[in-house]
Amino acid sequence: MQTFYVQIKCELGRTYEVAETLADQERHSEIYSTAGDYDLIVKYHVEDGVDVGHFIGEQVHAVPGIRDTYTLITFKAF
Repeated sequence: MQTFYVQIKCELGRTYEVAETLADQERHSEIYSTAGDYDLIVKYHVEDGVDVGHFIGEQVHAVPGIRDTYTLITFKAF
């Protein structure tokens, strides 16, 4: 399994709508609202060999109300 996090910046006033849409997709592990430069952080696990860029483009960027994303790919849990 490959784990990565996507920080999401939403259009003003649409954070909860975006979070609900992502939650309804049931592709995530966890979703949190955050303070700072981004509004949400979402944790994903995908099978080895899945193209993370395509996954984000097709499953995350397609959600209405998302303005920007920043992806953190993880390598090992301690």
